[in-house]
Amino acid sequence: MTIHDRADITGIPDRSTKQQGEPIAIVGMACRFPGANNLDAFWNLLEEGGNSVTEGVPGSGEGRLAEIITDPSVQIEACRFGAFVDDIDKFDAAFFRISPVEAELLDPQQRMMLETSWEALEDAGIDPLKLKHSLTGMYTGISNDEYRMLVLDTTRPTEAAGSLYALSGTNLNGTAGRVSFVLGLMGPTKAVDAACASALVAVTDAVNDLQQGKADLAIAAGVQAIINGRIYELRAEAMMLSPEGQCKTFDASADGYVRGEGCGVVVLKRLSDAERDGDRIWAVIKGAAVNHGGDSVGLTVPNPPALKQVMETALSDAGVLPQDVDFLEAHGTGLP
Repeated sequence: MTIHDRADITGIPDRSTKQQGEPIAIVGMACRFPGANNLDAFWNLLEEGGNSVTEGVPGSGEGRLAEIITDPSVQIEACRFGAFVDDIDKFDAAFFRISPVEAELLDPQQRMMLETSWEALEDAGIDPLKLKHSLTGMYTGISNDEYRMLVLDTTRPTEAAGSLYALSGTNLNGTAGRVSFVLGLMGPTKAVDAACASALVAVTDAVNDLQQGKADLAIAAGVQAIINGRIYELRAEAMMLSPEGQCKTFDASADGYVRGEGCGVVVLKRLSDAERDGDRIWAVIKGAAVNHGGDSVGLTVPNPPALKQVMETALSDAGVLPQDVDFLEAHGTGLP
């Protein structure tokens, strides 16, 4: 992207005379998404215009959806659709030096975070075992504690260890803390719950800590696992889920979204460090900003003035003018 020296006609504050934070390089990536267990598969899925949403019958005993919604009396149309990762019940516990007893009570979100973070570091050409005691930060976007609900409802440990694992294996902070513990990382470790924006806010926290010298390397991620059938029902009854199994964001025909799960991880470095180390650079983050909608017309309703403000702040932070932006990726739930 070419940035030209232009007069400020946009209303965005001019940062040309201010100290800007150093750009952040993405040097490693990994993912585990529905229909795509790795980066290459995900790229192919996008290139082919594929759709990973599947349809199932609650209570039928067949498929992942039936495992989540076991009651055949649940006949809500919107509960028939979902996007699920393969083999979410499988985990190489021995590889991460986790006992079988502890692994049984480990939230799939923690399992995916361990595996996908390891793969992202490998993609970056970094030996995960050589990060011990390093100032590496771990930042996880997560807002789903459905596995904890399942464990608390069905598990009655009789030993102290089992009770401990039932807690530590299902804490939201465990998705970040588990990776830092296994790899011996000593940078900031955070689990961020900002609802739909959790992963983006986690990345922003990582960028800020790298720019401020609080971390020298950062692993930033988002993760979600769908486990609890009652949560499915509540979302459908609240008219949040699409009865057609399609997310038609920003469209007049929008009638809800489709639930999906998975894990995505990026490895971040200050750009100067990445260039010094000869890293392959996937992309560069030039600016980031976070705000809240404030007192909009409803708790879950976006507030346009706040959206405008946060975009202006991000552009200003990056030193980029709106007319220089060639591509925009936006999030919207697809609710009416």
